[in-house]
Amino acid sequence: MPSRVRRRITHADGYFASLGHRRMVEVAYEIVLGRPADPVGRETALSMLGTGSWSPSEMISWLMGSGEFRRNRHFTGRTLGPSLHSSRCEFVRSLPAARNILDLGGTDLASPEGAMVTMGYPYRFETLTIVDLPPDERHEIYRADLHADPVKTWLGPVYYRYHSMTDLSGFADASVDLVYSGQSIEHVPPAEGRKVVKSVYRVLEPGGYFALDTPNGRVTRVQQPQFIDPDHKVEYTLEELLELVTSAGFEIADCKGTNLATDSVASGRFDADEVAGNSGLYSRAEDCYLLCVVARKPR
Repeated sequence: MPSRVRRRITHADGYFASLGHRRMVEVAYEIVLGRPADPVGRETALSMLGTGSWSPSEMISWLMGSGEFRRNRHFTGRTLGPSLHSSRCEFVRSLPAARNILDLGGTDLASPEGAMVTMGYPYRFETLTIVDLPPDERHEIYRADLHADPVKTWLGPVYYRYHSMTDLSGFADASVDLVYSGQSIEHVPPAEGRKVVKSVYRVLEPGGYFALDTPNGRVTRVQQPQFIDPDHKVEYTLEELLELVTSAGFEIADCKGTNLATDSVASGRFDADEVAGNSGLYSRAEDCYLLCVVARKPR
């Protein structure tokens, strides 16, 4: 467990302990499940806290592990952004284990560790290299500080290269075994996107994986007629994205989507509450707000 996570847990335990067990349980139920504690749940939690079998953070984990939390946890339309981010974290955690990773556009504005690490990629790696534009060449909403190499993380070292993802000439053939493009392929025009995908194919070793998530144009055009981000150059439909990837020689290993938007697509009226409320990964990718594809370079 990363030391920063341990510090957060310790801080949370200290705060909740100051409330007293009974108040602590009531607050936790209201925050996590959105309701008062039921008698059985309250007594179970109080017993476990009283005997020291659970710390306050472990009691909260118990609530978050319940079927009720998974079933009834709903983001609202006003929190569509956090809902999409939560869904993307699920996708990142599902990616294959890899030794050498290339992340296209993977800057995290809040952390030098980069997006894959902060979003929960679970496997240790030998190297993770993030390719992103120099800060002064990015759209103003994506500007961040330059990071010195390497950035040490609990999974492995993270390196930065500051240039366009359309130029991967600095990477040798078959030099990485996983390439991730998270919310980045839509920032280059379609012709340049084909160049990126062909370059990804070249730098991947046989059997390596190319994973990407990107807005689904079929749904975003229901949301609004123009692109959902002022820096987007394209928003692919599922068919267009699969064609882009397979035309470079990739085989599709998995195809899912996040934030199911079935009713919005069927009615032609975007329902932000529906899309935000359906956080998570779904097999019916064509009706999802974000497309999540994992492709494989044949051996």
